[in-house]
Amino acid sequence: MARPLRIVYPGAYYHVTSRGNERKDVFKSGKDREKFLEYLASATERYGAVIHAYCLMSNHYHLLLETPEGNLSQIMRHINGSYTTYFNIKRKRAGHLFQGRFKAILVEADEYAVELSRYIHLNPVRVGMAGKPGEYPWSSFQSYIGQSKVPDWLKTDFILSYFGKSKLDAGKKYSVFVEELIGTEYDSPLQDAIGTAVLGSPEFMESVRETHVGKRELSRDLPALRQLTIRPTLDAIIAAVNAVFQSDKKLARQAGMYLCHRYSGERVREISNLFKVSESAITEAARTFPMKMQTNNKLAEEVERVKAMLKNCDL
Repeated sequence: MARPLRIVYPGAYYHVTSRGNERKDVFKSGKDREKFLEYLASATERYGAVIHAYCLMSNHYHLLLETPEGNLSQIMRHINGSYTTYFNIKRKRAGHLFQGRFKAILVEADEYAVELSRYIHLNPVRVGMAGKPGEYPWSSFQSYIGQSKVPDWLKTDFILSYFGKSKLDAGKKYSVFVEELIGTEYDSPLQDAIGTAVLGSPEFMESVRETHVGKRELSRDLPALRQLTIRPTLDAIIAAVNAVFQSDKKLARQAGMYLCHRYSGERVREISNLFKVSESAITEAARTFPMKMQTNNKLAEEVERVKAMLKNCDL
């Protein structure tokens, strides 16, 4: 099995997760979660970590983490190592608590941070641990919407700045933004990560390749590195869709919107301009088209044919 690709540099943003061994619980009490938050706080003090969002579940956790000093491994050794020591001493056990290495996806913050924060905060709702994200006390959501005090080590300003200048107003708009997906089927933004290592636009991918992937990594034939390539262009996707869906222009248009959103890496604005529709129409097509494929085997096969035509683009 190929090792996970780690790309580290000062100022990088990551979505970080770590799961318990054999999917067993790593948080068994409120005290456990409080202790873990203490280690998040000390990571910001000792290693300069910036925590933008978090959610502590039962057998895993999610972080949206920034590393101004480019020291991701050091930060995570402190968090996971310190918490494992605490957990083992408390319960008179020995050995690993977390399953293997932590998983970290490098994120293009300007494009994906807001969406990822929503995904993180909706975790308890998705699994039925809470009816609304504000009802769950072990995530950063309450701090975002003014329901609880923002701890010194949690930075909410970056994400809230997308919703307004006033913190109060931004918090209200952010709450609406997160809760509008409750009860709907929606895709995880993480599914667009390339090689389970990087989430971002084609320009971001190329910048990472040129600037931050060193000779040491390039000398190893890692599958994840081979996948870190420019995605298929909008024109290439449209051409492939039109070739497969020749007899149904309406279905071709729907498939085109879905596939461009799913695989091009382009911003929703660019895709909506191409199809001359609103941005919400593109996101709606991206949400509903997979449902159609689930109930229509022929449609699913045709989409697979399009993907096969674009296989050289690393779908």
